[in-house]
Amino acid sequence: MTELYAVHGLAWTTKELFVYPNEFIYWSIQIVLYPYMTGLVAGAFVLSSLYHVFGQKDLRDLARFSLVFSLALLPVALLPLLLHLQHPFRGMNVLFTPHFTSAISAFGIVFSTYGIIVLSEIWFVYRKFFVEQTIALKGAKGFGDSFKRGIYHILLLGAYNISDEAVAKDKKAVKLLAAIGIPVACFLHGYAGFIFGSVKANALWMSPLMPVIFIMSAVVSGIALCMITYIVIMEWKRFKAILAKGMGDESVTVIKGLEVDRMTKAAKYLLIFLVAAISLELLDVIFRGYTAMKSWDILRSVMYGKDFFNIFILQYGFGNLIPLILLLLPRITIRRLSVALVLILFGVFMMRWNVVIGGQAFSLSFDGFMHYHMPIIPHSLETFKEGLGGALVVAVSPFIIYWGINKIVPSLNFK
Repeated sequence: MTELYAVHGLAWTTKELFVYPNEFIYWSIQIVLYPYMTGLVAGAFVLSSLYHVFGQKDLRDLARFSLVFSLALLPVALLPLLLHLQHPFRGMNVLFTPHFTSAISAFGIVFSTYGIIVLSEIWFVYRKFFVEQTIALKGAKGFGDSFKRGIYHILLLGAYNISDEAVAKDKKAVKLLAAIGIPVACFLHGYAGFIFGSVKANALWMSPLMPVIFIMSAVVSGIALCMITYIVIMEWKRFKAILAKGMGDESVTVIKGLEVDRMTKAAKYLLIFLVAAISLELLDVIFRGYTAMKSWDILRSVMYGKDFFNIFILQYGFGNLIPLILLLLPRITIRRLSVALVLILFGVFMMRWNVVIGGQAFSLSFDGFMHYHMPIIPHSLETFKEGLGGALVVAVSPFIIYWGINKIVPSLNFK
């Protein structure tokens, strides 16, 4: 068993034709999830900025939710890398020893900057709420209320002024931070595309369009995740209220269902970014085929042969074409929108999968192929981290973190 997993990648790599002995698929599902999760962070922040910067008042509730959800997604963006590292505790070094000679180190700088912007924006948005809660909970006898009041007291940092002038300054600060945060959020994810696009040794990854493609697909996936999560939460709250009302609890107020007009407005912005993302991806494929560099033969065999189903059926078909049609059809419904959102998230995930896994699928000899088989049942810590178990940990983590944050910073129906 020790010899079997002595080489990283040996447990999930199978080889075909001529492949060098030292070649394996080293980057597994966690490196697929890494750009996927950072993209969700960027997209969620862009959605929140539609209200704070561009004044789209119809998106106010969704924007507040997206801002808090973006904070919940932020630490999870690092989790895939930490699970993939053989020495995860060294991962903090990139945040404490930044320099500009490494793309990974630049990520540490951008990540820290973005985190400060998000935390600051949330503080200005909720400062008045913190003051009101501190006053309302004054004299509370229960441990829970006293603990919560203590947290609000600490978060306020001594800023208790909630006059009209002070609140107006808070709103100006929010707008400024949101405007600054948009390019920072895009750069946060564009850097992931930069890392792949700058690898000269890999024919599939080396493309100047890669950072832009990653940014556009990131915005699409982040908006889609926030919308589908918001829909599920609000419909679940409404269902529970109706159920309690039906059981005779007259004190329960039935929550108003989702307004189709509000979600339709958000869907229009999603459609714009989706069309841009699809156009860039198709442009990249056409450009590669037109230039037909020396590596085009092996790329063509991968794209139109080995990975045809993953790329053209799952990614472009189910992940792009079908949701595009669903969003373009008139009189959109919440049910149809939900299906489109789920398919969009799947399509962006497949794009990440095809880039990361597909880019390692062909040997550097250009005469062989490798196939990745994600470990389902773990036989060691490594196969758990790099398999289905590790992927589920990453997928569930942002929702758990959001649940905890939402107890202190309510993002639903916040006025």
